[in-house]
Amino acid sequence: MSISSRPFSGIGAIIGRTLLPQDCVLCQATSGERLLCDACERDLPASRAACPRCALDTTDGAECGACLADPPHFDASRAAFAYSHPADSLVQALKYGGQLALAGFFAQKLQQRVGRPEGIDLIVPLPLHPQRLAERGFNQAAEIARALSRAIGVRMDAQLATRVRDTAPQTSLPWRERAANMRRAFSCERDLSGLRIAVIDDVMTTGATLNEFARTLKKSGAARVENWVVARTPHDV
Repeated sequence: MSISSRPFSGIGAIIGRTLLPQDCVLCQATSGERLLCDACERDLPASRAACPRCALDTTDGAECGACLADPPHFDASRAAFAYSHPADSLVQALKYGGQLALAGFFAQKLQQRVGRPEGIDLIVPLPLHPQRLAERGFNQAAEIARALSRAIGVRMDAQLATRVRDTAPQTSLPWRERAANMRRAFSCERDLSGLRIAVIDDVMTTGATLNEFARTLKKSGAARVENWVVARTPHDV
């Protein structure tokens, strides 16, 4: 049975050690110089028709009722994948397994999703709290943003804003409590007047974290904030 059909815990031992350059990080099949073999790359769950504001699936790609009723602070969201297997395994391999080569892979997929966008002045990775950054050793969003910045020729600034509260992990909280958990979690002392900013993150779930970050950026004068994420969690997950 292919490892690509097993949960992340089943591939941890494989992606946690150094693989030969020709090994697919999911199933170990020959993949040449690429991280994934053709079969595993075909299995990645592409994003479908989605609300242009929050990137949740919609039947026709129109703005969803939730965004119409209560518009978030961000203006648009785009995702390369749906957050399901095997994309979720790859995200976790970068975030928790330290497989930094995947940052470049994700940047490539985001580039394919956003093209060479006009009207974006700056790419900003979602900041980690200093304590979380010290524990992990890197910010996965910054690694993706750095590679994407080079690919599309838009400047990245990882120092634009800071995370000032070490909040409880969002995954440990019920959805309704996540917005409250993120209140005043970020700070930006820079003048962003008129800037159009793309925020990079690995996963968008409820959007509470990205919404609070967008609120912070707009409070400092940003004219437009878009979210460019590797994967979007379906509404019913």
